[in-house]
Amino acid sequence: MAMELMKMPQLGESVTEGTISKWLVKPGDHVTKYDPLAEVMTDKVNAEVPSSFTGIIKELKADENQTLAVGEVICSIEVETAKTDNENAGQVSHSEENVDASVTRDVQQAVEPSSKARYSPAVLKLSQEHGIDLSKVKGTGNEGRITRKDLLKLVEAGNLPKADEPSTISDSAPEAMAPQVNRQTSPATNVTTAAGDKEIPVTGIRKAIASNMLKSKHEIPHAWTMVEVDASNMVKLRDNLKSDFKQKEGYNLTYFAFFVKAVAQALTEFPELNSMWAGEKIIQKKEINISIAVATEDALFVPVIKNADEKSIKGIAREIQELASKVKAGKLKAEDMQGGTFTVNNTGSFGSVQSMGIINYPQAAILQVETIVKRPVVINDMIAVRDMVNLCLSLDHRVLDGLVCGRFLARVKEIIEKISKDNTSIY
Repeated sequence: MAMELMKMPQLGESVTEGTISKWLVKPGDHVTKYDPLAEVMTDKVNAEVPSSFTGIIKELKADENQTLAVGEVICSIEVETAKTDNENAGQVSHSEENVDASVTRDVQQAVEPSSKARYSPAVLKLSQEHGIDLSKVKGTGNEGRITRKDLLKLVEAGNLPKADEPSTISDSAPEAMAPQVNRQTSPATNVTTAAGDKEIPVTGIRKAIASNMLKSKHEIPHAWTMVEVDASNMVKLRDNLKSDFKQKEGYNLTYFAFFVKAVAQALTEFPELNSMWAGEKIIQKKEINISIAVATEDALFVPVIKNADEKSIKGIAREIQELASKVKAGKLKAEDMQGGTFTVNNTGSFGSVQSMGIINYPQAAILQVETIVKRPVVINDMIAVRDMVNLCLSLDHRVLDGLVCGRFLARVKEIIEKISKDNTSIY
């Protein structure tokens, strides 16, 4: 027998950690290669982690709802093998050496006096969520390293060291520090609660969304602009086609499909918006992959329409339907969420008429398509009632400037306003 270690995989671009939402195995269970071990949740996707080995589950290294960094061990498996004991021993030694070497590097980085202290992604995330000053925390890990359990112990006791507090908090919290039952203060936000208030636990997926949004707002200098578009011709064409289309194709021809197609076309002409900030350089993506936001009752998912510029309005409508169905059925896969280069958000489906979206990191822009409403407008010095819609663009000002974004929005506006029965094909 040989012991192998399963580690937290990277389930998407820019994903640095995952939360074990549910274990599908327990110690002693026999698994074969590719059997699902656990359901893992990240800020991009919910996915099952398959086993890389055939054998017996020896130990689960993480609890449910525990967040682990990519590469951290989640469980150990006693592997069935026909190799000799010497070969098995070599494999175990090799696996352990890799893990030990990784831990040693982390410890050395954490305690090296000549450099800035380093912390694991899980520790940094918790400290940011609860406003903890890590310089005032005494760790219980190897060489005094601060662990996630150290911070959880402080959070549970309500004994959090803040930047303006002079004293250092030890690794153990006395029971006397426990919050009062009838009236207490939340350690994370200093929000006072009273009798009758309802406390709702933050789910793993909500934490993942919050973490990604916080990262986007902290790292990306957002700017915002908007154009008003006359969508009357588009509305007329879609309304004339929708019944026959549904009967023939079996799914809806939505307004949103027209907007996604218009954006994809405009991106081919203004590729600057199909870019990403990468520190010392800007990466202009060749493929135009449109991320679309799909909301459930308690979460937001962002699946991707790949190569949207090469698809017809019909093809885009079909993908929107398929991706939304996967989200609602909980069948969205990791690959469905990867590779997005620009996001289009259908905020109009909730009745919004104007909004500023938070950019989907690491993309450079997000377009909010608002509700189409009938409004009086002046045409040829006469007042007419038209179907109007606001398109709101949030942009990363490190990558994009107002001039190119203004031209991009003007082009999207032009495409939408020129849609008609005579010059627009949905196939």
